[in-house]
Formats: sequence, C-alpha cells, structure tokens
Amino acid sequence: MGQDFLAALCLVLVIEGILPFLIPGRWREMMLSLTQVDEKTIRLIGLSSMLLGAGLLFLVK
Repeated sequence: MGQDFLAALCLVLVIEGILPFLIPGRWREMMLSLTQVDEKTIRLIGLSSMLLGAGLLFLVK
C-alpha cells in the first residue's frame, strides 16, 4: 500500500513536470493568468480534478 502511494506521488511529479519542460514560456503565461482567477473558481477546478482522478482510479482498480 505504501509503495503504491509513493509510486503515485512519483508519477504526479513526472506529469506535473512535462509542461514546464516542453513549453516553459507558455507554462509561465498560464501560471500568471491564474492570478486573475478568483479563489472560488480555482477551488472548483481543484475539486473537479480530484473527483475525476478518484473516479478514474476507481474504474482502473
């Protein structure tokens, strides 16, 4: 169980690093544009992402 969790964290880091590595300029622009988005919208995006990830994990497992 613990080993699976660490593997999942490692995959998150790999996936999170893809855009800054491939298109750093565009990634920077996207990060700067997030400063214009209100917190409620950011929380909704985060919640949606978590629910989608949990649902996909449930389907895969």
